Amino acid sequence: MNSIVRAVDVRKSYGEFKALQGITLDVAKGEVLCVIGPSGSGKSTFLRCINQLEKINDGALWVNGELAGYRRVGNRLHELSERQVARQRLATGMVFQKFNLFPHKTVLENVIEGPVQVLKRRRAEAEEEARSLLKRVGLAHKCDAFPVELSGGQQQRVAIARALAMHPQLMLFDEPTSALDPELVGEVLAVMRDLAKSGMTMIVVTHELGFAREVANRVVFMDQGQVVETGTPDQVLGQPKHKRTQDFISAVLS
Repeated sequence: MNSIVRAVDVRKSYGEFKALQGITLDVAKGEVLCVIGPSGSGKSTFLRCINQLEKINDGALWVNGELAGYRRVGNRLHELSERQVARQRLATGMVFQKFNLFPHKTVLENVIEGPVQVLKRRRAEAEEEARSLLKRVGLAHKCDAFPVELSGGQQQRVAIARALAMHPQLMLFDEPTSALDPELVGEVLAVMRDLAKSGMTMIVVTHELGFAREVANRVVFMDQGQVVETGTPDQVLGQPKHKRTQDFISAVLS
């Protein structure tokens, strides 16, 4: 398998609390993986480790073919500098529960900030692509608006466009609809469906089981920092083998 993410026995603790207890998982290029599970099961922590916002305590994690946070010289591993980690992080785009837009910048300025400041692209070129991305997420008419003038769903779509502007190899979504009013969820999921159809590799932490059933190639159920069950949407959501998975899905659907 041509893996864009490979996790081997990944562990992460916060003091005595073991957030991840040996995650071993591969995500293929072009795959859409949906991760479900109760709050506190380690789903978001796993995403943050992939994006190197958190440093793992044990195990190994490869992203886009590179060992996250380290480089190998001979038989030794050398920890990367913050600048080198930032370069590795460019392979992934991450969309959070909260939108994290710059409130003092317009929608267009939010989207071009990374390409201009980090990738050192020409402003005119960055603006042209940003307008194209905003059109893709249905917000071409909001280029000059400020975040406070947008609905939650619109802000989240801007956040997706901003992440895509960095040309990531992998998109991570950390419960991107959980902070939205119910009537705004659909517009964000529609953008994510379009991304999936385009072949973007995606790892999506979500409670939207309908979306997972429709879009995911594979679903992972996590509990207490471990992968309990993995399989196709029909297998995990329709005919789960483990009682813990069955209980969780029943609770979400009830």
